[in-house]
Amino acid sequence: MKSNFIQRAVTGLLFVAVLVGCIVFSPISFATLFAVVCVLAVREFGHLINQNGQAAVNRNITALAGAYLFLALMSCRTHLTDARVFLPYLLLLLYILIRELYLKRPNPLGNWAFSMLSQLYIALPFALLNILAFTYDPTASSMSYNPVLPLSVFAFLWLSDTGAYCVGTLLGKHRLFERISPKKSWEGSIGGGVFSIASSLVFAHFFPFLSTAEWMGLSLTIVVFGTWGDLTESLMKRQLGIKDSGNILPGHGGILDRFDSALIAIPAAVIYLYALTGL
Repeated sequence: MKSNFIQRAVTGLLFVAVLVGCIVFSPISFATLFAVVCVLAVREFGHLINQNGQAAVNRNITALAGAYLFLALMSCRTHLTDARVFLPYLLLLLYILIRELYLKRPNPLGNWAFSMLSQLYIALPFALLNILAFTYDPTASSMSYNPVLPLSVFAFLWLSDTGAYCVGTLLGKHRLFERISPKKSWEGSIGGGVFSIASSLVFAHFFPFLSTAEWMGLSLTIVVFGTWGDLTESLMKRQLGIKDSGNILPGHGGILDRFDSALIAIPAAVIYLYALTGL
């Protein structure tokens, strides 16, 4: 038990250090990290579906498509290229559809559905991180790299998880979504939200490009949609009959287990900021 706790602690600290370091260091390290994470997550998703036996996903093609979508959106966002950069991605999607005509497999509809779901559920949210990371700088009249917004997404999620665990352990009595995740409580979720909103005041103090109210709204958006993201992956794992999505992170499971909340929180944050500031 003690060794498992130490393993989880060491893995967790390394995970946070790598993630924060790559986001803060440079746009190249940011892009490298999340392109790799996207590939691993899409392949992990494909492995889970293939292992279940109800459908067959080409993990290499879907992972390639996911990485390309991330890098294409980054290059388009930073005005290195125009929208034509997405044409190869569309060709990959067409290939996924057309190849089923020739493979004669028993469940082509399921193969199509899960292959496209890997792009919508995993690849697209990671790609949308570029919208948060590269914003217009009026002083330079160009797009510039700003690590604060993508970093804030993960900070709010981590603090929400920590607060939810602490408060839920001490006070949790009313189940939040017992059918899907019996351990989550309303008390824990509210406590996690308080932790996250409190941290938004720190962001507002040091990074005033958003007002205090806007930072608080962003943290609340991320907490609410992050909770739904966590429950979404829990529902998927329950449907597949598995405990963890993988074992790449000792003591913490797979890539999807670590980024499940972010997969819905990131698109929600983009929508919130577009509606608020136009990014």
